[in-house]
Amino acid sequence: MNRLISVVIAFVILVGVFFSTMFVVDQRQYAIVFALGEVKTVISEPGLHFKLPPPFQNVIFLDKRILTLDTPDADRFITVEKKNILVDAFVKWRIVDPRLYYVSFSGDERSAQNRMAQSVKASLSEEISKRTVREVISGERGNVMAGIQKKVSEEAKQIGVEIVDVRLKRVDYVEQINASVFERMKSERARVANELRSTGAAESEKIRADADRQRTVILAEAYRDAEQVRGEGDAKASQIYAQAFGQSPEFYKFYRSLEAYRDSFKTRNDMLVIDPNSEFFKYFKNPTTGK
Repeated sequence: MNRLISVVIAFVILVGVFFSTMFVVDQRQYAIVFALGEVKTVISEPGLHFKLPPPFQNVIFLDKRILTLDTPDADRFITVEKKNILVDAFVKWRIVDPRLYYVSFSGDERSAQNRMAQSVKASLSEEISKRTVREVISGERGNVMAGIQKKVSEEAKQIGVEIVDVRLKRVDYVEQINASVFERMKSERARVANELRSTGAAESEKIRADADRQRTVILAEAYRDAEQVRGEGDAKASQIYAQAFGQSPEFYKFYRSLEAYRDSFKTRNDMLVIDPNSEFFKYFKNPTTGK
């Protein structure tokens, strides 16, 4: 009975030792195999692998995925104008050299993030100190991020890390200068509004002057055409009068006298003070003269 128990215990120990020599590497991980405390090999391919049982060899795993370094609070920086701004940034990074990364930080991800956070903060301070508030917020924001990524990437290579991306989440003014910035924005918008009003008034005057000029031209052309038509009509009338006068001068005189009588005596109250022997009454005295 004791022999059977010993065999079972030995079998269990052997099974435990056998399973302790096996380990599975996930596709999202690196595996670092240590032999007596020294790095023996780095495994990046997923699958089932074998090693010597502890304490001869042991394994630690490192994350192969893209990780995020995000500071909980915004940091204060000074621009070239000596103004304080709050900047909140995040970094996307991943391990590309597991051996160098482990040697640098003993696999402690928190230590690696602290190191990169210090590097990002120093790069941010250097980039922002060369620019104005306007350039950091809008004008050269892309250049700021590119400059930070370049500087941080150079330092990250020394610890086995690749910087995938650096982004500025928020760039804001500190509370002390919000009021002055707001007033400056109001002044800027008021200046733009005044410029637009001035431009609109100038365009309005230009349009009004052009309309007045066109009106004057149209009236002048209409007056010219009317005078031309009136002149042609007068010429035509004179021609007709001349033809009628040429055919019967005496009848023409008679007809014109009748028109004068009709224009002179339109009502019963019309009265003329004139010499009875005047030429005006010629056809009253001798109506047959105009035959």
